[in-house]
Amino acid sequence: MRRMVASLYLASVLVVISMLQAPPMGADGQITSPRDRASVRGLVPIEGTATDASFQKYEIHFGPEPNPGDQWTPIQGSPFTVPLVQGRLGLWDTTIIPDGIYSLRLRIVRLDGNYDEFFVRGILVANTRPTDTPTPSNSPTPSGPTRTPAPTPTIMISVPTVASPTPRPSDTPRPTQTPAATAEPPKLPFGISSISDAACWAAVGTAGVFVGIGLLFAFKGAIASLIRWLTGRGREDMGV
Repeated sequence: MRRMVASLYLASVLVVISMLQAPPMGADGQITSPRDRASVRGLVPIEGTATDASFQKYEIHFGPEPNPGDQWTPIQGSPFTVPLVQGRLGLWDTTIIPDGIYSLRLRIVRLDGNYDEFFVRGILVANTRPTDTPTPSNSPTPSGPTRTPAPTPTIMISVPTVASPTPRPSDTPRPTQTPAATAEPPKLPFGISSISDAACWAAVGTAGVFVGIGLLFAFKGAIASLIRWLTGRGREDMGV
């Protein structure tokens, strides 16, 4: 009985010792996009998995190919402290680097400082190069003759034409009579301004003529009376 207990105790100790001496399980890491020999440009999302039983962080770097000096540059945001299973690990901005062939490196770091690395190689960065034009596929040519569709009959719809009424001519306005020019009055002598003034002056002149004739006859009668008086007086003086 004692031997059985001792055997079980010894087996338990051996199991514990073997467990303590067993190497830790490897990290679970992978870059699923982009893949080897992929062509990329602009902002490139990096997809994959980065996790471990004693996970501390993961880092993503890129480097040129060939890379004899082992020069690696971290992408923006690296390192990352949250493990990830099949998701976006980071975003690679290829617009700040020259065109060429590059590699990506995923490094998963454990709590004890050890790490595992995973690579994607032969990635072509082509921001300035034209995108490959796909070759057009040949479309099959039909062997039989192509049927020509029958012409569609045209339906003519007659629309009655309504005669437009003839507009009546508008009345032509009569020409306006131009007033005759007013005759200027004749200019009269002696400062006479009108015909009425001339008639007045004529009447006055006629009256003056008649008065003068009357005075002439009166003067002539007076002279004749004076001559007769003198003649009679002379006869008396002569005693006839």
